[in-house]
Amino acid sequence: MPVKKFNPITPGTRFKIGNAYTEITTNKPEKSLLEVKQRTGGRNHTGKRSMRYIGGGHKQMYRLIDWKRDKHGVGCTVQTIEYDPNRSGFIALVMYADGERRYILSPNGLKVGDKLMSGPDAPPELGNALSLKDLPLGTIVHNVELHPGKGGMLVRSAGASAQLAAKEDKYAVLKMPSGEVRKILLTCMATVGMVSNPDHSLEVKGKAGANRWKGIKPRTRAVAMNPVDHPMGGGEGKASGGQPRSRTNVYSRGLKTRAPKNPSSKFIVSRRKK
Repeated sequence: MPVKKFNPITPGTRFKIGNAYTEITTNKPEKSLLEVKQRTGGRNHTGKRSMRYIGGGHKQMYRLIDWKRDKHGVGCTVQTIEYDPNRSGFIALVMYADGERRYILSPNGLKVGDKLMSGPDAPPELGNALSLKDLPLGTIVHNVELHPGKGGMLVRSAGASAQLAAKEDKYAVLKMPSGEVRKILLTCMATVGMVSNPDHSLEVKGKAGANRWKGIKPRTRAVAMNPVDHPMGGGEGKASGGQPRSRTNVYSRGLKTRAPKNPSSKFIVSRRKK
């Protein structure tokens, strides 16, 4: 997926590197698969601000994504590849043989007209969804379930992929995008391929307004605050504030935040590389 560098005709485009969107085939989403997306502005149900630096942004509609791929044995055809404002990867509109339309997370390399299928009878090819027990070792997958039948929860961002490394007893061993190696039940579903838009990390917004369109407000640096507002606030002149930490005094470097008795730790074969 190529990116394009803009000509510096304005201050905002001087350093901007954007997506060329060469894979996108339409800019009109399927109306039956849209839902209204409510904005909170960082406020809770009483109207009090509970999250800072949230507000504004362009109006968005939510695209209903089929995370489960539970229509087994029914073939479908890719109709469009579309941009989704709610995620970094692209989505694909597929039509099943019975006429039903659904959105799926588009794998890298998927094209309009491709035939897809899910279930135990599907071949382990790009875009098909199968149980981990039906996939050969070494397969690159995304949209991986954590609990059977609950829908894909892992490996869903742009350019992400996991690799099926082994099968042990009733578990599959997957190497995650972070480098972590963990066990997942063989009955969980996964989609073959890597998530589309792998060059997403190369984009440069170019101006602060690009974040405001997304509903992200400017973030105040902790060292610019007063001591009453943050542990790193105060000091004379340009004092750095010491060891970086959160507002609640939790260190941001070196301190392990994972619960030591987390029951899911038994499924982690090796932790991610720091």
